[in-house]
Amino acid sequence: MQSATESTKPSSTFRALLLEQVDVDGKPRVSGEVTELTNDQLPDGDVTVAVEYSTLNYKDGMILQGIGRLVRDYPHIPGVDLAGVVEHSDDDRFSPGDRVVLTGWRVGEVWWGGYAARARVKGDWLVPIPDGVTTRQAMAVGTAGFTAMQALMALEDQQSSGQPSFVAGSPLLVTGASGGVGSSAIIWAATAGHHVVASTGRPENSGDLTALGAAEIIDRSELAENPSRPLLGERWGGCIDAVGGDTLAHVLTEMNSGASIAACGLAGGNGLETTVIPFLLRGVNLLGIDSVMCPTSRRVEVWDRIAAALSDSKVADHLESMTSEVDLSEVSALAPQILAGQVKGRTVVATSAN
Repeated sequence: MQSATESTKPSSTFRALLLEQVDVDGKPRVSGEVTELTNDQLPDGDVTVAVEYSTLNYKDGMILQGIGRLVRDYPHIPGVDLAGVVEHSDDDRFSPGDRVVLTGWRVGEVWWGGYAARARVKGDWLVPIPDGVTTRQAMAVGTAGFTAMQALMALEDQQSSGQPSFVAGSPLLVTGASGGVGSSAIIWAATAGHHVVASTGRPENSGDLTALGAAEIIDRSELAENPSRPLLGERWGGCIDAVGGDTLAHVLTEMNSGASIAACGLAGGNGLETTVIPFLLRGVNLLGIDSVMCPTSRRVEVWDRIAAALSDSKVADHLESMTSEVDLSEVSALAPQILAGQVKGRTVVATSAN
């Protein structure tokens, strides 16, 4: 069992973005500001991490704006993922100095998250960052890039189990391509040799998506109309769907026989108006991708696959090209923009003071 020495013990204070629930005209509102906290204010946990980076995801935007009751208890530190260096560990698997990443486990929702220079978490939630990947890259990937790779690997698992249609050269559709999951999925899938068709509602981003590896760009309006029939012409050999709702319902009618959809997004809503016909007559598979309830062994596999992809300098450059960095003090102001779809690519949040 590891314990921090005097030289590795964290300092007594750290900065954090602390959310409070305040009363405005008789209604609860969420307000946040960067403040100084002390170590004894952290929740109980096995491992204390000196957080170097977090990210800004759509869910973070909702939490920062107090939308959806994702957070029930205040005060609260948001940030649904984090990457940094272990400062103290009571878990045999981790030692001071280890570089670690955390995505999922509802950190930043029911547990204090990554928008702080320090986090105390359960060791079960952490994964070692593979060699060759920096903490900044780990958060440029973040929950979105992790989810995208998880989705791609789920499709590939279907192929290896004998599903006939998801093969090299067969069109792989990525919906919500301008968002964090979608843009990451383009990189991972194109690197793996797939013919990627990217669907976006932001045609001004077509050049960026092509640069990431998309072979074709289509407007999301092609997938938005309510199909006149339960089955349309076979079009897609696989799909990573980061939208859901009407888009997913439409895509289901155009899948090749035996093809699979890895669905991981709810931006288009959590309703699904469809029939059983795509599943019965074409054997379409709908694979639910949940980056929260992902077993540790699978998390390690996903991060190892990400590290292998990033070992290619071209892939690392693609990731960097879609990444911007902001300070912790800038996060709250960006929340409305990400909810409005005005933040493209990946945004990493530097949590330690410059």
